[in-house]
Amino acid sequence: MGMQVGESKGGAMAEMNVVPLIDILLVLLIIFMVITPLTPKGLDTLVPQPNPNQKQDVELENKTVVVQVLTNGKVKINNEDSTWDNLGPRIEQIFKDRAEKIAFVKGDSDVLFGEVARAIDIMRGSGIDKVGLITAKLEAGQ
Repeated sequence: MGMQVGESKGGAMAEMNVVPLIDILLVLLIIFMVITPLTPKGLDTLVPQPNPNQKQDVELENKTVVVQVLTNGKVKINNEDSTWDNLGPRIEQIFKDRAEKIAFVKGDSDVLFGEVARAIDIMRGSGIDKVGLITAKLEAGQ
């Protein structure tokens, strides 16, 4: 409560009471301090890290589908020779009974990205939900 005592030359003078405004400011400051730690700061992710000493599980190896794009224009599905025309139907046949439709594409180092993109496009057209890319560094565990 602010009040000015004394004589004023111009008559009555109004003053703004800032004490309630400071109270409101402090309440808002406390509210924002409580809310700030609750806001998400990013996305939590789990990235698989290859372990070079661990032997690969045979069942996991059978579930994994890798399409290799070779430099001579050939395509392999899990080391089985295939053709570009046969890639889509073969992928559909492999994944018709699987719930998780995840496959990987591995391109040779000299293959143009257009060929890898073509394989990805055929796989997505065959109903694959997620397509991952395998690189030489990923295979080496780096």
